[in-house]
Amino acid sequence: MGRLCETDGLTDDQTEILKAVRSFVEKEILPVATELEHADEYPQEIVDGLKELGIFGLMIPEEYDGLGESLLTYALCVEEIARGWMSVSGVINTHFIVAYMLMQHGTEEQKKKYLPKMATGEVRGAFSMSEPGLGSDVSAIKTKATKNDEGYAITGQKMWLTNGGTSTLVATLVVTDEGADSVYKNMTTFLVEKEPGFGETAPGLTIPGKLDKMGYKGVETTEAIFEGHQVSADQNLGGEPGKGIYQMMDGVEVGRVNVAARACGIANRAFELAIAYAQQRETFGKPIAEHQAILFRLAEMATKVETAHSMMVRAARTKDSGQRNDVEAGMAKMVAAEYCNEVVQDSFRIHGGYGYSKEYEIERLYREAAFMLIGEGTSDIQKMIIGRSLLKDYKLG
Repeated sequence: MGRLCETDGLTDDQTEILKAVRSFVEKEILPVATELEHADEYPQEIVDGLKELGIFGLMIPEEYDGLGESLLTYALCVEEIARGWMSVSGVINTHFIVAYMLMQHGTEEQKKKYLPKMATGEVRGAFSMSEPGLGSDVSAIKTKATKNDEGYAITGQKMWLTNGGTSTLVATLVVTDEGADSVYKNMTTFLVEKEPGFGETAPGLTIPGKLDKMGYKGVETTEAIFEGHQVSADQNLGGEPGKGIYQMMDGVEVGRVNVAARACGIANRAFELAIAYAQQRETFGKPIAEHQAILFRLAEMATKVETAHSMMVRAARTKDSGQRNDVEAGMAKMVAAEYCNEVVQDSFRIHGGYGYSKEYEIERLYREAAFMLIGEGTSDIQKMIIGRSLLKDYKLG
């Protein structure tokens, strides 16, 4: 075990949980990850193992049958899992965001109905905000929920649902007519129930199939097409319409810590592979690690891994303390994603021609790292969030 990505001040419980996750990654994920990824095969056995470990209920309070752990504990577990195979961390990420939104904003009835089953993984969550023509412009959402005698009818098309097929509960952001003067105050989150699978998974809700992606394989990413899908008013998260954008942004903040943790995990693994290969591969009569060009590259890679980890930990601890962490999460996500790509590219170069071979793990990491640059908002979006917040903090006069 190397010295990178160590975290000070952990409790005995946190240490034990991380030890169990690390052992699971070593035994159950790393040996099969590349084969499953190349086959784009859903990692059912791994998911079942994570259920047994209690990962699906990691942050759900004990009163709802979860482990009641912190965002930091969750983020450190995600970092470990992504070190094994990033796609597996995606299986639990959107599930976790939906559970978090329920914990923070749900009615007591909604919490009692869903959280205990989410803690065991019986109910699986997905998070749906984006649309085909949307990008990061949430104000352009067109999917609409129209009020009627039975509640609301939802019509529209959503995009980029991680776990779109396997999930049974989708937190979906739509436009409702609340008569507010701002589009953001006319948005509502509905808890949409569906059957797992593809095709018509609920009346008026179709999940067409998996989108074929460059990386992030194994876990399915889908569209969701709503055609008059009926939901009752009590499926409105929190019971009060018009609060959807605030609820979603709260979820996205913890999601950004999650993506930062994933990027840290990938970068750490890329560094491990590079420093091992550099000690085995010889040129000009000595291991390439003894050539100064490689040695300097390894030093820079390790420093980037450590910097990203430290910023991710700070962002998680800020949120755990009850403070808003938009700046910290944005900074952590931006730095971790950018450094992850740089570290993976350097590892790829150290591997030389072998890095381009599908037999070597670095080829998979190279494709996975690219997703970190766009997941939960690009670096440019993070810069806008960070910059605007800093202007408020440092306002003159």
